[in-house]
Parts: sequence; C-alpha cells; structure tokens
Amino acid sequence: MPMQKLPTFFISHGGGPWPWMRDQTGDAYDGLAAALQQMPQQAGARPKAVLMVSAHWEERNFTVMANPHPPMVYDYSGFPEHTYRISYAAPGAPQLAQQVHDMLERAGIGASLDADRGFDHGMYAPMAVIYPQADVPTLQLSLKRGLDPREHLAVGRALSALREEGVLIVGSGLSYHNLRAFGPVAKRPSAAFDDWLQGALMAADPAERTNALIAWEAAPAARQAHPREEHLLPLMVALGAAESEVATRVYHEDNFFGGISVSSFMFGGH
Repeated sequence: MPMQKLPTFFISHGGGPWPWMRDQTGDAYDGLAAALQQMPQQAGARPKAVLMVSAHWEERNFTVMANPHPPMVYDYSGFPEHTYRISYAAPGAPQLAQQVHDMLERAGIGASLDADRGFDHGMYAPMAVIYPQADVPTLQLSLKRGLDPREHLAVGRALSALREEGVLIVGSGLSYHNLRAFGPVAKRPSAAFDDWLQGALMAADPAERTNALIAWEAAPAARQAHPREEHLLPLMVALGAAESEVATRVYHEDNFFGGISVSSFMFGGH
C-alpha cells in the first residue's frame, strides 16, 4: 500500500533556544508554539523521518547529516546557562542520508555526507515543539554557500519523491530576519515583505510563483527584511519539493516581538 504523500513546510523558527526559555520570554512565543503544535496534524500522517533544511548550516556543497546519533550544536551566544545543556535526542537517519545524497547526485547536484554534524537550533527549537518526544528520526541538509535561489529550488525538485516515502521536508528559517531592526522599527518593512511573500506564494500559476521567488530581491523591503538571505533560502527547498501544489499560510503574527510580521507556510496537504 503506497504511503500518503506528505506536504512540505517553511517555518519561522523563532530566536535561539526559545522553548527552554519560558521564564525569560513569557508569552512572546505562544502563537508560534501553537502553530508548530498543529504541524503533526497538518502533515496528515506520522512521518518515518524529517528532513530539515536549517538556516544555520551552510557548506560549500549541499551536505547531508549522516550521524546516527547527532549531538547538540549550541550555535548561539548570550543565552541563559541552562540552554547550553539542553538536549533533543532524536535519532539520526544515516541510510536516508545516503539516499538523499544519491538523489542529489543523480540530479546533477554535487552533494556531500557529514558523519559528525549535530543538530543546530534551527532544527531543535521548532522540533522540540512539533515532536516533543524526540522520537522521529531526523536529518539535516545544509544550504549551499552563495545562497542561489535556483540551486535551492532544484534541490527541492530532486528530493520531491521523498514525500511519497514518508519523509517530511521542512525548511526552517524566518520570513523576516534583520537582527538590527527588531521591534517597532520592523513593523513597516516586515509587513511589506510579508504581504508580498504571501501574495507570491498564493499565486495560482506555479511558474509565476517560482519566478517571483527567484526574483525575491525585487520585493518590497526585501533587503530590509533579509540583509542576508540565509533565513529565506530554506523556503526555496520546501517550495521546490511541492512546486505545483497549493500554499497555505499556517502561521502569521503581525506584532511578533513588538511589531514584526512573520509567517509560516505549508505546500500541498489536505
């Protein structure tokens, strides 16, 4: 019996190790947490594995995590001491890593395996809310330096068939990522970019949508929202893997941290 074809997601993953910082952040993340908690239901079936593309891992080539027991990478600074001892002990998926590597190579996309790499917070912060039992095998796929939208869309296309094998493809970034312009000063640029992003992703014509994403720098307030685009590029992989399918906005706030518009999207599903 064939497996149900899973949707893909682009999620805004929040800041640092926020699920472990309720005492410091109060209710700031309640909206995001509620949206992430809905993802297992939105996926429609329990995945056999999660393939996570995090904004916090870039390599010269697309690189696949092949560690069977990935350690924690505390890739942040200035957070409470206890956040450097947290653990999200999901198993790795080395066989799937080899499959992902081979699928990319067959598509003419240079790829590497990394047997040592651990989970970064772009993975474990949202995953601690989505699958709190840490019982879904998970592997990460890096971004490629240069951050070319076309290359990342092509990776999504090359891996699309995994959706029919029970693999949930998740791009983990932020729809707005300008750490020098947070709070009220971000209200206008983040809203302008977020409005454009929703309009672009909801386009009825798949080619029109893809072309809009390739030319994202032409969007209103694009470089104010993303002075550097590593937090947007995971979206390209998620979209490429579901290029002809309907987008649904599954999370939105327009007053995140005092004024920021942020969103998350699902492609396919229902």
